[in-house]
Amino acid sequence: MSGMDAQRYGPWAIITGGSEGVGRSFALELARAGIALLLVARRAEPLAATAAECRALGVEARTLAIDLTSADAVGEIIAAVDDVEVGLLVLNAGANSHSAPFVDGDLDAFQRVIDLNITAPLALIHHFGAAMKDRGRGGILMVGSLAGYLGSQHHTVYGGVKAFGRIFAESLWLELGEYGVDVLELVLGVTRTPAMERVGLDFTVPGMTVSEPDDVAREGLSRLGHGPVHIMSGNEATAAQRNDPDRAAAVLRADRGMRRLMGLPRRVAR
Repeated sequence: MSGMDAQRYGPWAIITGGSEGVGRSFALELARAGIALLLVARRAEPLAATAAECRALGVEARTLAIDLTSADAVGEIIAAVDDVEVGLLVLNAGANSHSAPFVDGDLDAFQRVIDLNITAPLALIHHFGAAMKDRGRGGILMVGSLAGYLGSQHHTVYGGVKAFGRIFAESLWLELGEYGVDVLELVLGVTRTPAMERVGLDFTVPGMTVSEPDDVAREGLSRLGHGPVHIMSGNEATAAQRNDPDRAAAVLRADRGMRRLMGLPRRVAR
């Protein structure tokens, strides 16, 4: 049985990016606590599979296969749960969907990174957070990234939106906390998810911490009432290094590790 408080965070939860990896782990952990679910993701097949696993644990699970960057996504999510009370919003969808050098990339594609990580989450928080504030209970968990702690190659826009997410979560924690609504940004480092495996990340880089999705979900949910920010265990030293006031040193140091992770050539000194 999960340690989640279904009275505080139920009876329903929404999970974006709820089909596989960390999203699936969140779903199963909440299902074990008896919290019903709306799972949202782009791909219908893995979404249906995760929903079936949750139903087997005895909870109702609805699915919505939709791209969060589409104009009607937020409205459809709201409509899908307009007959139930949502006590927990887990914003797990937030990939770097356009990993490219900025001036060589496509502006429309970069805008979709912004819409996925900022525009849609803010609209969902605005709607469901207001209802939680009125009820005097609930939780909002935003999945963040160490990419938001400094600039890095191929993450010009993604790193920026993740930095925004952390500062926004801290501010929201202040605003909603006094009304009984818990807010947490869960900061992840490298995590062994199907999405990361598909893009070919090298999980064997010496000294690199690699988190497992089930551990991420359990730890994140356990820290929900202790916001505003929690760094996934094993990544604390990395986050501290990335806060080095010598920004050039911090960025170049992180760049060396990122190049190894992504299989990029070493930086050429000029």
